[in-house]
Amino acid sequence: MRRKQFLTVIFFIFGMQLFAQKKYEANWESIDSRPVPGWFTDAKFGIFIHWGVYSVPAWAPAGKDIPVYSKYAEWYWNRMNNTDSIGDMFRNYHNKTYGPSFRYQDFVKDFKAELFNPNEWADLFRASGAKYIVLTSKHHEGFTLWPSPQSWNWNSVDVGPHRDLAGDLSSAVKAKGLHMGYYYSLYEWYNPLYKSDLKKYVDEHMLPQMKDLVNRYQPDIFWTDGEWEHPSEAWKSTQFLAWLYNESPVKENVVVNDRWGSETRSKHGGIYTTEYDLVFEDNTKDKKITHPWEECRGIGGSFGYNRAEKLDDYATSQQLIHMLIEKVARGGNLLLDIGPTADGRIPVIMQQRLLDMGDWLKINGDAIYQTTAWANAPAVNNSTALFFTQKGKDLYAIATSFPEHEIIIENITQVKNVTLLGYKGKIKTTLKNNKLIIKPPVITPATNPCNYAWVFKIENAL
Repeated sequence: MRRKQFLTVIFFIFGMQLFAQKKYEANWESIDSRPVPGWFTDAKFGIFIHWGVYSVPAWAPAGKDIPVYSKYAEWYWNRMNNTDSIGDMFRNYHNKTYGPSFRYQDFVKDFKAELFNPNEWADLFRASGAKYIVLTSKHHEGFTLWPSPQSWNWNSVDVGPHRDLAGDLSSAVKAKGLHMGYYYSLYEWYNPLYKSDLKKYVDEHMLPQMKDLVNRYQPDIFWTDGEWEHPSEAWKSTQFLAWLYNESPVKENVVVNDRWGSETRSKHGGIYTTEYDLVFEDNTKDKKITHPWEECRGIGGSFGYNRAEKLDDYATSQQLIHMLIEKVARGGNLLLDIGPTADGRIPVIMQQRLLDMGDWLKINGDAIYQTTAWANAPAVNNSTALFFTQKGKDLYAIATSFPEHEIIIENITQVKNVTLLGYKGKIKTTLKNNKLIIKPPVITPATNPCNYAWVFKIENAL
C-alpha cells in the first residue's frame, strides 16, 4: 500500500473512532451537533400509524369546512370535553351514539385487535415502497400498545387486545428489512400525576416509560409529540436525548424529531416536522429547507381512523404521489399516516392508495430514494409541474403530467444520456447554450411506463 493511501486509511479510522467516542451533553448546543443518521434522509418515504382506544369510536367531523386540527379522530376524548363549537359536535355525537353516562375508558373493551396480522401489515408496507414505520406507542390518551409498567391496566396487554401490539409489529416490520420507530406523547390529557405534579410525572412516569420502550424494542425512530404545554427543560428532554445518544442500544442509528418542548420545533432535536403543510417558525411551504425534515399527514383529514370520512375526504393516489415528489424535491421526507380499525384491519381504501404508490415507486424509485434536492432547481410553488432530484452526477426531472411540449432545463452544460424511466424507447435531446431540451416521446397505453408522474433521468449532468 502506498504511503498516501495508508495515511488516508489511518485518518479515516481515527476519525470514525472520534465520532464513536463523542459524548453528547445535556444541552441543545451539544444535542443539535449530532448529525441525522444518513439512512433517514435516504429513505424518503415512511408510514405513520395512529392506533389506540380512539379507534373504537373512530369519529370526528369531516369535510372541507372543518379546521384541520378539528378533524383528528384520535382527539375524541379531549374534544368531547371541550366547551367550544367543535367540542359540542363531539359531545353531541357521543351522547347520541353511546349515551352521556358512557365513559371514554369504557371503549377499551371493544379495542380487541382480533384481526390484527402484523405480517400482513408488514407485507403491505414493503409493497408500498415505504422504508420506515412509525407506530403510536402511546397517544395523548395515555394508553400504551405495549405492557408498560407505568401504565398498569391502561395498556394493550392488561386490557383490550391482551397483546403486545408494539412488539409484534416491530418484529414483523424488522423481518421485512424496514426501519421501525415509535411515536410517543410526552403529555397525557387526564393522567392525575401529570395534572398534579409535572416533575414527578416526568421523573417517575415519562422518562422510565421512554427508556423502557427504547430498551425493549430498540427503535430506529423516536418520534415525540404533545410537547407544547411546557418548555424542554421541564420535560428534561436534553437529559433523555443525551442518554439516547450516549448509552442506549440505538445510540448510533436512532432518529428523533423536533417536538421536545414548547420552544423546540424547527429549532432543536433531530429532523424538523411539518403537519398537513402547517409549518412552524420561519419555514414556509414554498421555502427550500436545508435541515433534514419530514411532512406528516393522513391519507384523509384524520390521523386516527374516522368512520365519518367519505371518498372526497381522502387524497387520491395521484395526489399522494405528487405530494411525495414535492416533499422529496424540496429535500424532505413524507410520513404518510394510516388509521387501522379497532379490530386490526387497515381500511381497503388506504391499502389501495399505498399499493398504487408502491407500483409507481417500483418504476421510479431511483428518482426518490437516496436523492437530494437539486441546487439549481427553480423554486417550488403551487403551479410547479416539473420537479427535480439529484443523485451523484445524475439528475431526475419529474413531470406530474405527461409533457405535451418540449422540456427545457437551464443550467446544464453536459449530458451523457437521457432516458424515461420504465420506457424502452430512445429520448431525443438537444443541448445548446447551457439549456437541455428534451423531446417527450409519443407513448401509447402499451408503452406507457406508469401513471401519475413520469421521470426523465439525465445521466452525468453538469
